[in-house]
Amino acid sequence: MKLGVIADDFTGATDIAGFLVAGGLRTTQLIGIPAAGTVVDADAVVISLKSRSNPADQAVADSLSALDWLRSQGCGRIFQKYCSTFDSTPAGNIGPVADALMKSLGAEITVLCPALPINGRSVYMGHLFVGQELLQDSGMRNHPITPMRDSSLIRLMEGQVQGRCGLVTAAVVNQGADAVRARIEALRGEGCRYAVLDAITDVHLDVLGQAVQDMALVTGGSGLGVGIARAISGGGAAWAQDAGAPLEGRGVVISGSCSVITNRQVAAYRAVAPAMDVNIEQCITDAVAYGAELANWALAQPQGLAPLITATVPPDRLRQIQAQHGAAASDAVERTFAAAAARLAKGGIRRFVVAGGETSGSVTQALHVTGFAIGPQIAPGVPWVRALNRPLSLALKSGNFGAETFFMDCQPAETRP
Repeated sequence: MKLGVIADDFTGATDIAGFLVAGGLRTTQLIGIPAAGTVVDADAVVISLKSRSNPADQAVADSLSALDWLRSQGCGRIFQKYCSTFDSTPAGNIGPVADALMKSLGAEITVLCPALPINGRSVYMGHLFVGQELLQDSGMRNHPITPMRDSSLIRLMEGQVQGRCGLVTAAVVNQGADAVRARIEALRGEGCRYAVLDAITDVHLDVLGQAVQDMALVTGGSGLGVGIARAISGGGAAWAQDAGAPLEGRGVVISGSCSVITNRQVAAYRAVAPAMDVNIEQCITDAVAYGAELANWALAQPQGLAPLITATVPPDRLRQIQAQHGAAASDAVERTFAAAAARLAKGGIRRFVVAGGETSGSVTQALHVTGFAIGPQIAPGVPWVRALNRPLSLALKSGNFGAETFFMDCQPAETRP
């Protein structure tokens, strides 16, 4: 195994898995911590955790268990994967997990770089941008679980970790991999435990991948992952894409994200396909029964474009729901989606398109999927994946990924208008 990835949510895991395949690494994604004795024949293994929103101590414990399994497979390169918008609360969980992994690996310094230029995420002078906006000015400032109100990765990380953060500027990256390595070593000598890496272009990612490919621990988004993949790959992309190509059969779209992008995607898709809005009060009253009701509605729809079940709402409506119900609303919606997914699979649904990290985790767990073969990308960071243990294909989309036509792009060509 050339690379082991510990991802903090399901969509983040499929995001980097798709990029690793594109970078030339045969990649398998596993759901949760593999059982002892599990053996995987792949260049890279991505372990999907649900540690982004869990309590920090649980996130740390799960991440260390994943690390133990990867090391038992002889993996010498560990990548801590988080979202390209650095989704975390001021207390973590990115920082506490990184500290724990560093301690276990005996690493004196590591790097962080959530940049993904192809999707508009860049890092300049240590600040994270979403398109032309600073992170703090983007739609992420209103995220219901991890509102991002600071764009300085140095400040964000130093608020979560033990030790100081330094910066490798774009000017240094422009000088090449040797200059990057020298700057990281200089920061280590100055007592820094973390180095924020500027990255504005895909060329920067390739330079950074060359520079950090042999570090015991690297942390970042899928952009840095593909840079490392290109540096160490030995081919195999076609094999992985064929293994994960989408199955034929009936489909459904389940949307739990309330991001700006997903709101646009839902609006575009519901204009042409059957759509059902989730009722929050019914979710809270009886999630299991209501989930089954939603599933039965979807199964009753005629053949053609996959029906949409959506809890996606605009920011003002989301604030009203949170003010009225608090965290109970999100928990109830996820339980409802889990119940709906289980009923849909029993009813013959074979293609699940899911928007939102938490929702993807709930659906995947409800379907009892143990892992995925990674297929072709629908959009940058969103590949089709095929379950290893069931005849199911899934597209697990982070809230902010994909074009406005994403849900339509997931449909078989013959069903599109």
